[in-house]
Amino acid sequence: MTAESSAGGWWATVREALRGSHHDYTSGPLGRAIVLLAIPMVTEMIMESVFAVADAFWVAKLGADALATVGLTESLLTLIYTAAMGLSIGVTAMVARRIGEKNPEGAAEAAVQGIALGLLVAAAIAVVAVPLAPRLLAVMGATPAVQTIGSSYARVMLGGNAVILLLFLINAIFRGAGDAAIAMRVLWLANGINIVLGPCMIFGIGPFPRLGVAGAAIATTIGRGTGVLYQLYRLWRGDGRVAIRRAQVKLQPAVMRTMLRLSGTGTLQVFIGMASWIGLVRIVSSFGSEAIAGYQIAIRVIVFALLPSWGLANAAATLVGQGLGAGQPDRAERAVWLAGFYNMLFLGAVGAVFVAFAEPIVNVFTRDPAIAPVAVLCLRTISYGFLFYAYGMVITQSFNGAGDTWTPTWINLGCFWLWENPARLPVGAPRGAGAAGRGLGGHDRVLDGRRRERRDLPARPLEAATSVTGHDRPGVCTPVAASHHPTPLDKGTAERAPW
Repeated sequence: MTAESSAGGWWATVREALRGSHHDYTSGPLGRAIVLLAIPMVTEMIMESVFAVADAFWVAKLGADALATVGLTESLLTLIYTAAMGLSIGVTAMVARRIGEKNPEGAAEAAVQGIALGLLVAAAIAVVAVPLAPRLLAVMGATPAVQTIGSSYARVMLGGNAVILLLFLINAIFRGAGDAAIAMRVLWLANGINIVLGPCMIFGIGPFPRLGVAGAAIATTIGRGTGVLYQLYRLWRGDGRVAIRRAQVKLQPAVMRTMLRLSGTGTLQVFIGMASWIGLVRIVSSFGSEAIAGYQIAIRVIVFALLPSWGLANAAATLVGQGLGAGQPDRAERAVWLAGFYNMLFLGAVGAVFVAFAEPIVNVFTRDPAIAPVAVLCLRTISYGFLFYAYGMVITQSFNGAGDTWTPTWINLGCFWLWENPARLPVGAPRGAGAAGRGLGGHDRVLDGRRRERRDLPARPLEAATSVTGHDRPGVCTPVAASHHPTPLDKGTAERAPW
């Protein structure tokens, strides 16, 4: 009976997490609070990854040049994803802090300033990128045929970058407030529209014109745009934790400056990781296409396995922000360690499975004798670091949630550029080390940017295009750095973040 009651309680919590509720995350059991936040956050990230998969699936039927267009344009969108993730860090921190202070008006003001900042950034990117779309594709290594086919696709995606930024930013508002279920539903809606419209606009099904690869961009932008409209509706409707009123729709320089300070550091934090990733792929590419292909397979498996861990890390960030806002630093710190422990149990189990069954897992994707051994070795090598990743992901996101965005930035800089990249060269240098050496050099860092490992191969656009068939959206998952010696959340963070 006790077991049945526990099972019933678990499923009741899961249903509440998916349905959404006005749970007070500054009181009550921390374990339940983590589950209520983590489940919709994980689902949200899975939905975000479906955008790239759906586009690649249908566009692949148009041929290699069309698929290359999607892949190369996605690599151009890296700048937008970097800005979106950086801005989201500041928005989440400020909204969570205000909700913890029981100041929903302040949270709404922070939300308005975050949206305004996102629109300004999006406008600047669109003005520069849309006229230069063909040249930007050429810089990424697109052939003349790809440039001809893909210019319209790139223009639509880059010109509509506002919906990408706003989708990230407003979902960050919901997550920071604790309304993670709303963020999840937004992506259900956006993905559903994209999945239905995509083939219709690409192939001209029913009343829709046949637009080819440009149709994929239009369908994706319409899907995301509809999601943004639903987000704004939920903010304006006033039944959530953050409700925007007409009087609050104005620029507030003081709040905007704080947002810029936090988000600027957050953007730098993301950029450091992405720049390091480009350097990593350059090193891996020196070992040949087999090493790149093997590494690609291993990373795809690992990134999808890490999705629940991203949910736990983002849940910890929300709990830390709200706990500090409520004047409960001890509860905030306990949330970090508890979420880290849950993450360690999960990733420890996943890592053990990957180490024990790496070969059959890789064989699902390829049995090529030149690629499979590299993927198996890479999968096992990286899995050895999962216990470190588990705590590192949670702790670094918790610093961001507390508004201390500089600490993760310095961690990223140290781990990436003072340890990882220098270590990869000597480790990977011996003959046969290959991709495994890349994994050994990166054991102290979570694979946040590794979903883009083939986008910087401009000479081979088709290879770059294939990268979009996996989970390659950095917005679902905020970049996370992990130290071998994670430190507890500094209780002085609240004093260092007067906002």
